[in-house]
Amino acid sequence: MLMDRYGLELSTGSLGARDAYVEGSELLLTLYPGAVEALDRAIAADPGFALAHVGRARALQIRSDVAGAKASMAVAQTLVAGLSAREMSHLEVFALLVDAKPDSALAAVHKHVKQWPRDAVAASIAANQTGLIGTSGRAGREQDQLDFLAALAPHYGDDWWFNSHYAMALSELGHHAAARPRIERSIAEQQRNAYAAHALAHFYYETGERDAAVAFLKSWLADYPPHGVFRGQLSWHLALAHLERGELDEGLSLYHSAFAADDYHGPALVKLLDGPSFLWRAELAGHPRKPEQWKALQAFAHKSFPRPGIAFADWHMALIDAVLSDTSSAEAREREIEMMIDSDRYSAGPSVPTVARAFAAFQRQDFASAIALIEAMFPERERLSGSRAQIDLVEFTLLKAYLATGRLDEARQLIASHRGPRGIPVAGLEVLELS
Repeated sequence: MLMDRYGLELSTGSLGARDAYVEGSELLLTLYPGAVEALDRAIAADPGFALAHVGRARALQIRSDVAGAKASMAVAQTLVAGLSAREMSHLEVFALLVDAKPDSALAAVHKHVKQWPRDAVAASIAANQTGLIGTSGRAGREQDQLDFLAALAPHYGDDWWFNSHYAMALSELGHHAAARPRIERSIAEQQRNAYAAHALAHFYYETGERDAAVAFLKSWLADYPPHGVFRGQLSWHLALAHLERGELDEGLSLYHSAFAADDYHGPALVKLLDGPSFLWRAELAGHPRKPEQWKALQAFAHKSFPRPGIAFADWHMALIDAVLSDTSSAEAREREIEMMIDSDRYSAGPSVPTVARAFAAFQRQDFASAIALIEAMFPERERLSGSRAQIDLVEFTLLKAYLATGRLDEARQLIASHRGPRGIPVAGLEVLELS
């Protein structure tokens, strides 16, 4: 029986199919281009190789090709005869994922890795902040992310794929001394790993090493293919570092060429997150608004996510609608979310509609209401989903509202409680030193 890189048996007798599947799986785990093509070669060598079709479905899903992903998964589900228990469970995990059932998929992943912890491809969909745990909207999900990976740690040793994710989970909760060597070893062993580059970008953000972030990301992105699906997200990190250094033009150049580009190659969700969050941060830092940029984002957002359901997307949609004073769209989406909350179908709870109302209040300069709303949800802000770098946008909005209302003592307290030594790109902080 042939095996994959992690010693797991594969139901194919074709050495060529196995090799192409291992290549495609590694490209999935590194977010490097070529996964679909490698898996196509695996399928050509063995059309009945179910896991190659499953992998292809996942690769297409990452590209936001929903129809293609469902078609590949449908083929895989006709090829279950003779599959091992591990492969059958693997297929079921991804069938739930492709069918947009994240809660069920997460439960299936937990069950799967207890029995087959070295199935990295299956574990990967819950291993990062944009995965099934990171976007779950559940209270305590940051610690859940770390616990999920800590339980896998004994099974991976010093594996480069595992280290990249474990290091980021450690970094998110402030365990920087434990995170740094894992990230560095991961990149040293496999530099062509966009997840490891992503983990290091987050680490530099958390530790305030903006110059190191700029130097690393510029160098790493120079060798990453232009159509790599994580180019937008990594370019967003580079733009944030430039913004923290006061280099708006460099950040806007990346905005237009990479993470808000018309020919964006990554997941639609990531584009929805990165575009508005950068523009809003730039405005909080004192730079002027360009409404046409927001209108373009709104057109993309409403086309890509016409209905609510993903908390991570929903609060960025709320930000866009608030900036454009589109109260009709905002209120309609909020009503749908409230109905989902009432029927226990929205795991993020009231955090999203609360912050949506806060953005709207901030936009109309009702800063007192914005403050009250953000303060109400602030202790559970992790339920908005995503990394701390992304959720910082809410904290910076609260800080700006404190400054706008002259509540300087509260502004100082917020800054004092802010983790990490890095600077905060919010205009007007100098008043705290003068008063």
